[in-house]
Amino acid sequence: MKDWRKHLNTRYGPWAVVTGASSGIGYEMALRLAEAGLNLILVARSQKVLEQMAADLPARYGIEVQAIEMDLGNETSLERLVAKTTHLDIGLLVASAGFGTSGLFINSQLEQEIEMLNVNCRALLGVCWHFGKQFARQGRGGMVLMSSIVGFQGMPFAAHYAATKAYVHTLAEALYVELTPMGVDVIASAPGPTQSGFAARAGMKMGKALSAREVARSTLNALGQKSVVLPGLLSKVLTYSLVPLPRWVRVRIMGSVMRSMTK
Repeated sequence: MKDWRKHLNTRYGPWAVVTGASSGIGYEMALRLAEAGLNLILVARSQKVLEQMAADLPARYGIEVQAIEMDLGNETSLERLVAKTTHLDIGLLVASAGFGTSGLFINSQLEQEIEMLNVNCRALLGVCWHFGKQFARQGRGGMVLMSSIVGFQGMPFAAHYAATKAYVHTLAEALYVELTPMGVDVIASAPGPTQSGFAARAGMKMGKALSAREVARSTLNALGQKSVVLPGLLSKVLTYSLVPLPRWVRVRIMGSVMRSMTK
């Protein structure tokens, strides 16, 4: 067994919860944790994909998998998730569920923007609060929160999505300081453009992009080592190249980039 597998299993096992597990980064996170031997609670809206994962992963890795078909935008989702996991020894939360929108903010559909707020922020708040308390009581655990490089400044043509990611990022940074003394690792993963189902739902087209597998690998490798990770070279280049510039300039540059990516 490789060191990274042993570390993940020993530090965060025997059970992990992965939200947004049916596609993209969440899916790759689940695969990597399964390879490390952690039992999985997989949460997503796609029941068909979850059922397939629940059949395949135990056969491939000898782990236990529980699939929970759930829309985290629903106000009762936290209560349901708690009820289904309260009897398990969970040591890791990977909060990967989320989606985005793009285009002019005033042309967006308010119902969809509220749904995004509920999934990206309200649901995240709930699972972090619940599992954060559980991990603190245990004196061990870890939480992975999916931020984004767009959360480092305002993002014209994805204004509300970037605002939700700023929420995720600042929450993770603060929880890292609060929970580390209690034995709980917290990390904000802030990737750049990533090959996943995100772009299609957000109405965007991407050129160069990270692989979801690379994001998952880099993030889990950094968990317990730092509060923020920029997975892959592309994320680092896009972020650090803007650091010397005034914030208002960064906002305009990122707006130009997003406009070019919006269909």
